[in-house]
Amino acid sequence: MSADDQKTTCCGDGQKCCRGYGKLIYKSLLILAVVAIVLVALLRDRIISNPQWQIPVVGQGRVEYTPEVANINMGVQIDKISKADEALNQLNNKINGIVKAITDAGVSTDDIKTQNYTLTPQYDFVNNASALSGYSANQTVVVKIKDLKNNQDKIAKVIAVATKAGVNQISGVTFEAADANAIKQEARLKAITDARNKAEDIAKTLDIDLGNIVGLWENMISSPEPMDAYKMGMGGGAASPLVPSGKQEMVIEVNVNYQID
Repeated sequence: MSADDQKTTCCGDGQKCCRGYGKLIYKSLLILAVVAIVLVALLRDRIISNPQWQIPVVGQGRVEYTPEVANINMGVQIDKISKADEALNQLNNKINGIVKAITDAGVSTDDIKTQNYTLTPQYDFVNNASALSGYSANQTVVVKIKDLKNNQDKIAKVIAVATKAGVNQISGVTFEAADANAIKQEARLKAITDARNKAEDIAKTLDIDLGNIVGLWENMISSPEPMDAYKMGMGGGAASPLVPSGKQEMVIEVNVNYQID
């Protein structure tokens, strides 16, 4: 049998067809079937979830509030004390006096929290060598001042008595809302109402009916989180500072997609 005869077989009536012709037909049908399935899926998705049949709107809610809580970050730094235990003794004595002065000013001990407490050796470079020169000790506390609405001068008063008692570091004062969750919820509801009003205006103009909400996303533009308002380093004899809290604003945006009926 010749090479050509090995590659072909008789199909009847003297006609010849290529060996593997059936496989080619099978592969072609398989590809067509896959293409058909993909096309049906795409068409089904466009028919059922057609994004063109939606109205997207953005609503914004704003709530202005006056902070009612302040947090004062203050501390004491002791440097170059010859012995470690003496450095800690001096630090502890100063902190005890500061806490007493602050509580005498009307702050509860529950609102005074230690944030940092350290003891570290200090070295000087003498004759091309590092030599121990003493120890430094540091403690920082956060003092929470509540009900600022009825105690507007309390921040200045606490800072004044604390520095007089020995505080030589104030790293910041932050303000926050007494009930941040309630403010966020109020702003959120205003944003949703704003979005609904905009969608209704669009639907009225286009003479269409709004359907269900099919998508909603929230974006917080500004939040009633603690905000730095006052920073300084202090020595003895500092004047009482003026630390106004001012007004803050909570802003929330919502993106809403309405289905068109």
